[in-house]
Amino acid sequence: MKVREIMTENPAHAMPDTSLQEIAKMMVENDCGCIPIIEGGDAKTPVGMITDRDIVVRSVAENKNPLDLQAGDIMTGGIVTVTPETSVEECCNLMETKQIRRVAVVDKNGALCGMVAQADIAINASNDKTAEVVQEVSKATAN
Repeated sequence: MKVREIMTENPAHAMPDTSLQEIAKMMVENDCGCIPIIEGGDAKTPVGMITDRDIVVRSVAENKNPLDLQAGDIMTGGIVTVTPETSVEECCNLMETKQIRRVAVVDKNGALCGMVAQADIAINASNDKTAEVVQEVSKATAN
């Protein structure tokens, strides 16, 4: 099975200068907990991710007003990507190794074209594979 068969196509996305309030609204409208951040306009090159947890941990918990911040202020950079032709097995292994819950999918030009989340794995993979991914991604990292 290939990533293209399970990914969410054309996910909601934002630019680094998008306000956190707008990011939060996008999460509500799209029923998701993560918004990929892109640069390059039409090129749609993913440069980061912002999660609902990022908004809490990197703004509210640090006594910063989220209404004064933009995506670029708190996003996680250096994101991991796969292509639509990547096998689901390889994608799962990458999620496990990197301990990430979501992976951006990019086309041959490096433009964002989809997302794969743990939920996509749970819906489309075997129970054993789903359990393995969740367990590995959830392990505490050594400091």
